[in-house]
Amino acid sequence: MNPLQSDSLPPSYFDKLYSEDPDPWKFETSEYEANKYAATIASLPKERYRSAFEIGCSIGVLTQQLQKRCDLLLSVDVSKLAQDKAIERCKGIEQVRFEIMRVPEQYPDEMFDLTLVSEVGYYWGLEDMKKAKQCILEHLEPGGHLLLVHWTLYARDYPLSGDEVHEAFFELTPDKLRHLKGQREEQYRLDLFERI
Repeated sequence: MNPLQSDSLPPSYFDKLYSEDPDPWKFETSEYEANKYAATIASLPKERYRSAFEIGCSIGVLTQQLQKRCDLLLSVDVSKLAQDKAIERCKGIEQVRFEIMRVPEQYPDEMFDLTLVSEVGYYWGLEDMKKAKQCILEHLEPGGHLLLVHWTLYARDYPLSGDEVHEAFFELTPDKLRHLKGQREEQYRLDLFERI
């Protein structure tokens, strides 16, 4: 008997998008994305992180900015097409490591003091969201930071909304996570948590 299929969006969904357009969300050229990335980096409370984990690096535009604040940065994505562009963009930056990985089915066996979930949580179905929360928590050091940034408008294809993603992590407060900062803009929200 086959296990139930996940209602998360599969890697093939993203490969199709990237094969039709190498930058389907205009990460390289959009003023909205540039402003959101600036707010993302500015919200980090520490000047430097020992070991950071970026879930869903896409073509690496944010990765390139984030690495400046990290001694080590592991950036993962489900699409090789996207990640090849990220690898090219970050060529010569020694502290960045890339892997093809489908979170939460796969998760790195290491501890992080920063985990970034930017524009990726709403691709998970409800069950994968629950698993992802558990994995993120188990691999985030006490005092480590979890930063969530998600678009909040309706998207027909996405299993969850940006708000549902953030509210799922608020369920871990105040026992496991402490909420440090919340910011809501017209089209996205940002929430920063600290592991207790």
